Amino acid sequence: MDQLALLFALLLGALVSVPVGDRLGVPAPVLMTLFGGVLAVADFVPNVNIPPELILPGLLPPLLYAAVRRTSWRQFTTNKRPILTLAVALVFVTTVCVAFVAHAIVPGLSVAAAVALGALIAPPDPVAATSVAGQLGLPRRLVSVLEGEGLFNDVTAIVLYHVAIAAAVSGLFSPWKAGLALVLSAVVAVAVGLLLGWGANRVMDLLGDPTLQIGLTLLVPYASYVLAEKLQGSGVLAVLTTALYLSEYATGADDVMTRLAGHTFWDIIDTLVTGVAFGLIGLELHNAIRTASGRWGELLGWAVAVAGVVIVVRLLWLLPATWLTKRLHARRDVEEEIPTSWRETVVMWWSGMRGVASVALALAIPLETDAGKPFPDRDEIVFIAFGVIVATLVIQGLTLPWLVRRLGVQADSEREKEYEKELAVRAAKAAKRRLREIEQVEDLPEELSEQMLRQAFDIGIRISPDMGEEERREAQHQRAKRLKRIRRIQGEMLSAARHEVLAARSEPGMDPEIVDRVLRHLDVRSLR
Repeated sequence: MDQLALLFALLLGALVSVPVGDRLGVPAPVLMTLFGGVLAVADFVPNVNIPPELILPGLLPPLLYAAVRRTSWRQFTTNKRPILTLAVALVFVTTVCVAFVAHAIVPGLSVAAAVALGALIAPPDPVAATSVAGQLGLPRRLVSVLEGEGLFNDVTAIVLYHVAIAAAVSGLFSPWKAGLALVLSAVVAVAVGLLLGWGANRVMDLLGDPTLQIGLTLLVPYASYVLAEKLQGSGVLAVLTTALYLSEYATGADDVMTRLAGHTFWDIIDTLVTGVAFGLIGLELHNAIRTASGRWGELLGWAVAVAGVVIVVRLLWLLPATWLTKRLHARRDVEEEIPTSWRETVVMWWSGMRGVASVALALAIPLETDAGKPFPDRDEIVFIAFGVIVATLVIQGLTLPWLVRRLGVQADSEREKEYEKELAVRAAKAAKRRLREIEQVEDLPEELSEQMLRQAFDIGIRISPDMGEEERREAQHQRAKRLKRIRRIQGEMLSAARHEVLAARSEPGMDPEIVDRVLRHLDVRSLR
């Protein structure tokens, strides 16, 4: 098996792991890590040979962009205190604690290299945590904080990582220059992110076609990351800024095809890239075995000690931080989504799994210093990082479902239904208002006006069937049954039409492009 065949194996595994994980109740990232580990010990599988400098720009931009699409700027501003407490303060604390322990127990490990180790394993992985959370039905407030933490802690960790790597490679370190570099990195990243977000939005308006617009969204995260890094900014923060800008302004309310196709496209990209990234974690077992040859006891002891520090520090930080946040929350009229009990705090603690960012940073450690010498203790750092990643991802990932069930932490489904019902009512009322505006300028027959009014109400019913409880419940129940029957019949009619059009595709003289155009119209009609 060569490198290309290995890539295809990981891509196939990324797809298969989703349904298999659903059946087994195991998160897909955990399965891919185990799959990569199996491949790593197989004799016919080669070592992964990816240049370190391509790891971060290759994996992180699409993963970050896909993650941001599931959230909003409003969600970040609402939860800024708990997110900053976890994403900035906890990353600093974890980095310092890991660096202190690693420098003390690993003979000859420099302070800069120890800080680099602490920075690369400090940030929990948002992909792994939210993947598990989605299957377990955790409260939305916990998922929101985990997503925000997972996105912004990468920014903090990567800046610390680059400062530490630069010090280890050059042998020079200045706290003042490091602090200034951190501030400038953030400023440059935000400026680049906003500029590219604004520019991409203008270009999307010019392109018009949904296919071209979605293709542009694949290029923009890479461009944002690379440009920010070239200007000494944070590529991660630049991608986050660009993605948040585009999520707010790029797609209008009536851009139906762009929105539907874009969600599908980015779901595919997210699944494939995530699978490859977690597969690479497992494949690192090959190099870990080579590094640990004859030193298993020593290296495993270091990895276990550092993993323990990471896990314990998160718990010791979360307990008082959550208490303080709740006290501030109680004193102020705010809408922060915070853990409401010690059970939810424990779930947040055990959700701190390491993953994509950590393995990417570990593999991105340079092979040599500026003096041409091998990077000090690179193999040991990678082994320890790999041990921490596997320990948190596999052990915590496999036991988190049990812990959630044991503690009884579940989403408030009734509250979610109320939110859905509220939005359904607002949507129906907006449709009715627009109908009244049209009636003021157009002379609509009474029969047509009544039909349109029923359809306006039906907009809300399709979103939330419970909406009809407040007015004419029984009549609406019958109407909903009738609508369901009509939709079923319409679906069968459209299915017959699609089969006929597809059959015409193979007829002599028929233009496939015309067939596809007609089929696209039928597909869009089926979504209405």
